[in-house]
Amino acid sequence: MGAKSIRGRPGDLWSKNIPGWIAWRPSRPLREEGSIEKGWCCTGGANRGRSFGVDGGEPDDSLDNMQTSPDFRTVHVVHADLDRPEHQAAVLAMVDAYSRDPMGDGAPLAPDVRARLIPGLRKHPTTLVFLAYDDATPVGVAVCFLGFSTFAAKPLVNLHDVCVVPSHRGRGVGRRLLAAVEARARELGCCKLTLEVLDRNHRALDTYTAAGFKRYSLQPGAGEAIFLAKPLE
Repeated sequence: MGAKSIRGRPGDLWSKNIPGWIAWRPSRPLREEGSIEKGWCCTGGANRGRSFGVDGGEPDDSLDNMQTSPDFRTVHVVHADLDRPEHQAAVLAMVDAYSRDPMGDGAPLAPDVRARLIPGLRKHPTTLVFLAYDDATPVGVAVCFLGFSTFAAKPLVNLHDVCVVPSHRGRGVGRRLLAAVEARARELGCCKLTLEVLDRNHRALDTYTAAGFKRYSLQPGAGEAIFLAKPLE
């Protein structure tokens, strides 16, 4: 398909690639700078730990049923620094919550997985992680990895996990995470964002479609991409 990347599994905003499932694989080419919807764009920064916020304007409620209640204004997104213990704990908590969700594994992370997760993310050379906070409480995460498109000869960002805790769904938190990822991808000169999502995860599909993602194809008549997995354990 010309784009080789580490597979992802965002969702509702939770999703999971389960071995044996054939999942939707949308691909989002990055639009021209400044073309992100007003009220949706996050102002990015290259340094981990830097905060991302909405750039003014009235939000479009149709894009994620976002509420403009006071508690929404306390939500902010940061580029996680996995050398910081508080960010490590937040990432672990968010991924574990996602694993427990019906659109995840439906069970908590196994103890050995919990022990390996943060060291593994720190060791991986292309890890990008963004955390959403409501004041000081973590409420969402986007775990991403850099890949490379051979057809564009440019890097890309794959969103491997995207999750928002149930108490904060429908408040635009997922949109802020997506905007923060896009801002960083632009800084890195990436050509697009990619992700996979379960075909019955309708809320996630609606959110990603509204954010500009679409089913991946190359030429008319060649069909759309499907996601395959071969477990090695």
